[in-house]
Amino acid sequence: MMKRNAFTLIELLVVIAIIAILAAILFPVFAQAREKARQASCLSNARQIGMGVRMYVQDYDETIPLWHAYSKKTAVIHYGIEVDLQPYLKNLQIFKCPNDVGGPFQRTDVPGTSSYFAAYGSSYYFERRCFSVVNGFSISNNVPTTRATAIVSDPMFERPAESVLMRDEMFPWFNPAIDTANYWGYSGFYQAWHAQGGSAIFVDGHAKFLAGAGQLRSLFKDPAATVNY
Repeated sequence: MMKRNAFTLIELLVVIAIIAILAAILFPVFAQAREKARQASCLSNARQIGMGVRMYVQDYDETIPLWHAYSKKTAVIHYGIEVDLQPYLKNLQIFKCPNDVGGPFQRTDVPGTSSYFAAYGSSYYFERRCFSVVNGFSISNNVPTTRATAIVSDPMFERPAESVLMRDEMFPWFNPAIDTANYWGYSGFYQAWHAQGGSAIFVDGHAKFLAGAGQLRSLFKDPAATVNY
């Protein structure tokens, strides 16, 4: 008689259990690796934006670009700092953070969009105090601002390597569940992006991935380097 070689039910169950255990171990590792790759891509974008700003400043007599914030891409004429920097960067996709999944405000403000990049042209928040503002021309939520004209130039920065020019729109510590005192002001606006932090672009052109609220909080956001977060 021929002898048949086959796995028993117990052996099959053991193999399946081992595969399940390995998958449980490896899937989080793969997820962390993907997140690290997205962080690296975001930081690379930020560095290129910083270089673009420095080239702009050199061409415009050390003047920082004009500030526009939350100018909808659906507008007849879209104003945005990324538009001013396009001649230097050549690729507007640089302004899209790989983890930009939007937020409650953006989805209400520009229905049908799934990211800040799709809605406003950039995933990165522009610090108004560090940019030039022109009354009646600089755009805020598609409305010309009434803020007083203030032209910001390179020599005005006392600490350019510590002054934040742009940053990721969302940081994990903006979460109202963490920020119970509403220090960052994102109650009703928050949506989780990066799990561990976010990119920041500094006036001197360098970029850094900030992994803690204390790191961001200790930096400056005005030319005179007197206003911390």
